[in-house]
Amino acid sequence: MKYYLVAGEASGDLHGANLMKELKKLDPQAEFRFFGGDLMLAEGGSLIKHYTEMAYMGVVEVVMNLPAILRNMKQCKQDILSWQPDTVILIDFPGFNLKIAEFVKKQGIPVCFYISPKVWAWNQKRVLKIKRVVDHLFCILPFEVDFYKTWGMEVNYVGNPLLDAVAAFTPDNTFLIKHNFTGKKLIALLPGSRKQEISKLLPDMLAVKDRFKGYQFVIAGAPSFDAEYYRPYLNGKNIPIVFNSTYDLLNNAEAAVVASGTATLETALLNTPQVVVYKGHPIFITLARIVVKLKFISLVNLIMDKLIVKELIQEDCNPDKISAELESILHDNAYRQQMLAGYDELDKLMGEPGASAKTAALIVGYIQKS
Repeated sequence: MKYYLVAGEASGDLHGANLMKELKKLDPQAEFRFFGGDLMLAEGGSLIKHYTEMAYMGVVEVVMNLPAILRNMKQCKQDILSWQPDTVILIDFPGFNLKIAEFVKKQGIPVCFYISPKVWAWNQKRVLKIKRVVDHLFCILPFEVDFYKTWGMEVNYVGNPLLDAVAAFTPDNTFLIKHNFTGKKLIALLPGSRKQEISKLLPDMLAVKDRFKGYQFVIAGAPSFDAEYYRPYLNGKNIPIVFNSTYDLLNNAEAAVVASGTATLETALLNTPQVVVYKGHPIFITLARIVVKLKFISLVNLIMDKLIVKELIQEDCNPDKISAELESILHDNAYRQQMLAGYDELDKLMGEPGASAKTAALIVGYIQKS
C-alpha cells in the first residue's frame, strides 16, 4: 500500500520513522512519500520537504512566514493529489496538518492523525473540526481518551511513542571517553530544535555556566543544524556540542535544562532530573495566558497533573532562576529524590512500549477494511 506521511518537526520525524518501521513489518510492499526529516528518510521512500523548512514557533513567527507556509501547504496538497496514496498519516503539527486533513478528506482518501492536536489546552471546539476531517485519531496521552469521549468522539489510545524510542536506546559505554567528558560531571542543555527556541533559550542556559565551575555543560545539538550554527551563542566559551547522541548525553548527565516540549518527557523517561524552560514572543505569551486553560506546560507535569519538574516560563526563564533550580537538583538530595520518585510514578502511568506497532497495526487494519 501507499502511505503519505506529514511531519513538520523533529519529534514528528522521530515518531514517523518508528511508525514507518512498523508499517514495513506488516506491509512488506509499503511505499512512502513524506514531509519529514532524516530519520524518516533512513526508513526509505521519498522526502518531499524537510521539516526544517516548515517549523515556525508562535503567532508572530507564523505570520511573518505565512507565504512560505502557504507554499508548503500547496506543494503538499498537489503531491498527495498526484500520488494518490491509500492513506495520509498526519503526525502532530496541527496548524498545518488539520488543513491538509480537510483537503484530503474531500478527495476521499482516508485520513489518519497520529498524536492528537492539543485541543484540550484551548479552543476545545476544534474537536468538531477533527471529527469532521479525521477518520482515525491515535492518541498518546492517557487523559485524551476521556476528553474526546466528552465530545462524543471515539479515539484509539496507543500509548506513547517515546516509550518505544527510549526502550530501543542502547547506551554507548564509550560516550564519555569518546567526547573526553571524563573530568567533570555533566549538565545537559537541550535548547530545542527550532531557531526561535534556540535564540531565546540558549543564551540564558549558557549564562549559568560560570556559576557551576565543577561541572561540564554540554549542548545537545539539533539534527537540523551543525556546530557552526551554535558558535555565535558561545561567545568564545569552550562548551561542547554533541549531535545524534541526546539520549547518551542525558543518560550520563547529573541534570538537564530542557526546552518545553517532547524532550521534557524523554528526559524524565531517561531518569535525568531537569528544569524546564520556555520563552516566546511577548504577544504570543500574552495571548496564551488568556486563552490556554492549563496548569502546566511540560508534558511531565501535564500527564501527572501535578508539579514534578520546575517550569520557568518567560520572565521567570532567566539565569538566576535557572541557577537556583540547578542548585536544588544537584545539591539538595531530598529535592532530587522527590523528582525521581515523581518519574517513577510517571513510568507506571505511561505503561509499556509498543505505540508505533499498535498504531501501524490499526492503520493497516483500517485501510484493508476500507
